[in-house]
Amino acid sequence: MSEQRTTRRGEGAVGNFQASPQLAANLQRVLADLIELHLQGKQAHWNVVGKNFRDLHLQLDELVDAAREASDTIAERMRSLDGVPDGRSDTIAATTSLPQFPAGEHDTAEVVGLITTRIYTAVYTIRAVHDAVDAVDPSTSDLLHAITDTLEKLAWMVKAENRKI
Repeated sequence: MSEQRTTRRGEGAVGNFQASPQLAANLQRVLADLIELHLQGKQAHWNVVGKNFRDLHLQLDELVDAAREASDTIAERMRSLDGVPDGRSDTIAATTSLPQFPAGEHDTAEVVGLITTRIYTAVYTIRAVHDAVDAVDPSTSDLLHAITDTLEKLAWMVKAENRKI
């Protein structure tokens, strides 16, 4: 009979994977943009007027829901890696890369452009941190892939409102 070897680990030999300061900072960048995208989407939702109002109004709610869900996913991932997400309004305003959303009412065609730019800005941030995140935590990278896919699909659907053929 051959001797069986065990690969069991001792009680104290295994702990959870913890986010490095750099990983936590990268996820915080994504979190700030997703929270800001949620807020700006709602601002646009409340103040859009004009042709195809209802369709765009409903699409903006879809974006708000997706951005809110994605921000929660990122914040909870940070917590599971012992990171500390910061979603305070002062932090978001000071650290987001999204352009400021203009005050007042806006025509549907203008809102399409404004929101599409903001979606792509959030995606740009995700893509900018992707390789660094993937190098240390492929599981978190998978979350970023799913969020990118969702946001890019929403951007395509929103910008189609202004497309002419």
